[in-house]
Amino acid sequence: MRARLVMFAMATLLLATPALGAEEPKPRNRAEATAVVQELRRIVTPNGIERNTTVRIGGIEQFVSIRGADRRNPVLLIVHGGPGFPMTPIAWWNTRALEEYFTVVHWDQRGAGKTHLINDPQAVAPTMKPERFVDDAEELVAWLRAEMGKEKLFLLGTSWGSFVGLEVARRRPEWLHAYIGMGQATDIRESERRGYAFALAAAREAGNAEAVAQLESIAPYAEGDEPIPLEEVVIQRRWSDYYGGVMAYRTRQVDGVAARLSPDYSDDEAPRIYEGNNFSREFLFSPVLSMDLRHVTSLRCPLIILAGRHDRTVNSYVAHEWFETVRAPQKHFVWFENSGHEVMAEEPGKVLVTLVQIARPMAVRAENLAP
Repeated sequence: MRARLVMFAMATLLLATPALGAEEPKPRNRAEATAVVQELRRIVTPNGIERNTTVRIGGIEQFVSIRGADRRNPVLLIVHGGPGFPMTPIAWWNTRALEEYFTVVHWDQRGAGKTHLINDPQAVAPTMKPERFVDDAEELVAWLRAEMGKEKLFLLGTSWGSFVGLEVARRRPEWLHAYIGMGQATDIRESERRGYAFALAAAREAGNAEAVAQLESIAPYAEGDEPIPLEEVVIQRRWSDYYGGVMAYRTRQVDGVAARLSPDYSDDEAPRIYEGNNFSREFLFSPVLSMDLRHVTSLRCPLIILAGRHDRTVNSYVAHEWFETVRAPQKHFVWFENSGHEVMAEEPGKVLVTLVQIARPMAVRAENLAP
């Protein structure tokens, strides 16, 4: 009996082990790698939704991804930052778990991602104004409410998207279970000044003569009312990012690496995923740097802020100071101790737990969903 068991185990092992000289294991190229990712994230639940589509918004076709394990779950619309930095390419990595509790919607804004690639940039250029983006977001929310059969949804705006999202929350609070800000923009000039002070102090402490010299060459930085020159912003960001101001404990932003494996973009599209970033900055750079939302001190929907403790790109302490002034039906401020600006990429587990514990119950009560 024992001999038969040993022979059976050996046969099982042989069957499970690739033969010598067999074909090299895949993936051997991007197409094969993205096929693996696509299969791993495929929605197979009976009431799930997995849909990539374009929607006519603001006179142009705009790319939208809708994914979730159960259509009855509350809708979570994510409005990306940049401007021109879509989150759809990294959704397979950092929002997959959210799809079990929310129907997650990613949207490539005008001038970003696939939306940029499927439209004529010359035709879109005259429309690249902050107000148009808010109008676009409002149109998309209206479309989602009808398409998904939901009276309300959650809108999460990150970085530049936090300006767009907050404006929608002001216009249409009755359409939202809550507005969720991440990398929340408030007083951008003050944020820039603090980012500069952080970078200079870190460089001096590290004895980095090159960084100190470059940073001192642009002093005084972001003072007065004059527009901040792009070349000065580049220097500030170079060293602020290097010392962990964009991603905590890292010398550079790396979440874009995940975009290389996005199954939502073809091999031809993949090298051009962030092509819209430079295009968008051409029109929105100055408005973004002059943004000041401190006058927004009242919201008629709940407010949730997710803030990286080390965020120097859009300073989280400036955001917290603003948060303290805001009146809202409910409000929550959550610190992410191991994050910089890219909270969703740096601490995706805590983002999931936070939204399930704080946000989702708001929809459960409103929609009479099972917890």
